Amino acid sequence: MLTRTLSLAIALAFSTLVTLTGCEQQTTQPVIIQELDTPIVVDHNLGQTVISHRPQRVAALDMNEVDFLDQLGVPIAGMVKDFVPHFLAKYKNDDNVRDLGSIVQPNMEKIYALKPDLILMTPLHANQYQALSELAPTLHFDVDFRNSQSNHLEVIKQHLLDLGEIFDKQALAQQKVAEIDAKVEQVLAATSDRPETALVVMHNNGSFSSFGLESRYGFVFDVLGVKPASTEIATSLHGQPVSSEFINQADPDILYIIDRTAVMEGIPNIDVERLANPLLRQTKAWKNGKVILVDADAWYITAASVTSLKIVIDDIIKGYQS
Repeated sequence: MLTRTLSLAIALAFSTLVTLTGCEQQTTQPVIIQELDTPIVVDHNLGQTVISHRPQRVAALDMNEVDFLDQLGVPIAGMVKDFVPHFLAKYKNDDNVRDLGSIVQPNMEKIYALKPDLILMTPLHANQYQALSELAPTLHFDVDFRNSQSNHLEVIKQHLLDLGEIFDKQALAQQKVAEIDAKVEQVLAATSDRPETALVVMHNNGSFSSFGLESRYGFVFDVLGVKPASTEIATSLHGQPVSSEFINQADPDILYIIDRTAVMEGIPNIDVERLANPLLRQTKAWKNGKVILVDADAWYITAASVTSLKIVIDDIIKGYQS
């Protein structure tokens, strides 16, 4: 009796194992490796990245990179998900896209577990480049988040073209570059030969920081034709702390406000009237209704990708409309 019972148990266990194995074989999708006839070599500020096959599992450690991939129709295997802009919200709760931690500090263990064959990173992750490169080919986006005055758009367009080549999406990448160029022409048509001056400031829990010619938003003045109301220079990532007196003395015709608090706390932009005080109300921008609360997601989380640039430019144009 014992022998028959034991034999039956073994048979059932074996049957279950076969069934599970069969299910696993049916649900596992094989990864087809497409070797390139000629490896793609991309030079960047941290070195050189060699791509020998079409990537199948891409890890994106910055929202700009997520937008590039989205614009090119490239699937994303994993991404950081702590601050996802509204125009990429579809990825936030997508279980097929693994959460790799935070933008400033991606989770190395989660990246390792993802087994990516390409990692996309920015200067925020420069200290981790070597460790990331040991996991997979790692491509550095050479955008300068501290001083975007020179070559900001050129760097963005070149990175877009590099990704187009890597993913065999060259024609689409060229189309997206053309869209950026068209938006730049649109904003220059609005800003050229206009006398108005402007300030770009960031609001953070009641305090302000200003971004001038050599700053994170230097490209707004250098490339997009906006005339600065102040020549203060600050290359800090979060701008130069300023007072209401500073804004009053600069007296901009247009005031662009990035509400960092809204991004960090996940709340709507603050109302203009809540920011007002006697000094700010005396500025030309306030008197003429030219205080523009910009899209904080596009300006603060990204500002260096196709979608975010279009939004930034649309926000700038608002300051020149009647």
